[in-house]
Amino acid sequence: MQHRLIVVTDRHGCPRPLAEQVALALRGGPFALVLRDKDLPWEERHRLASEVGLLMAEAGGVLIVADPEGPVAAAHLSAHRAVPDPRPVLVGRSVHAGEAIDPGLDYCTYSPVWPTDSKPGHGPAIGTAALADVCAATPVPVYALGGVTGPERALAAREAGAAGVAVMGAVMRAGDPEHEIRALRGALV
Repeated sequence: MQHRLIVVTDRHGCPRPLAEQVALALRGGPFALVLRDKDLPWEERHRLASEVGLLMAEAGGVLIVADPEGPVAAAHLSAHRAVPDPRPVLVGRSVHAGEAIDPGLDYCTYSPVWPTDSKPGHGPAIGTAALADVCAATPVPVYALGGVTGPERALAAREAGAAGVAVMGAVMRAGDPEHEIRALRGALV
């Protein structure tokens, strides 16, 4: 994947409607967006994907749909979800500490690297030394997830060998998502 930053959606945490939050974030530069919000029925999530997908495409970003229930160009799958048939062009998966990484993936998120406010009690956090071991052991690009609260942790993840980082709260709950994206992208060069 061409982007070093993945933003995972959480419309419940946004201070404004999700599409507006994403549009403001994109002012800080392009990124990949995993449209999660799996509490929505597929039809509603599909409509939201169409709306947000236009914003992403116009800005040079990539829209990835979490656990899709229909054909998509890019899919992010839960740990035990089967790869859709036909296979999307881009397929990533959530991998938790200690789980094997499927070498057929295009990327994976690996978590939790640090304690996270989005999923309190999820862990234990593995830290950057264990992240470095995971990154060195797989040809699959690894994106650090969990507790990436700002540019310092994004930089630490890159220094540990991660292809990039995935964030939720840092951008989804931000009053100024453009600023957050600029800071994160600056650390991921």
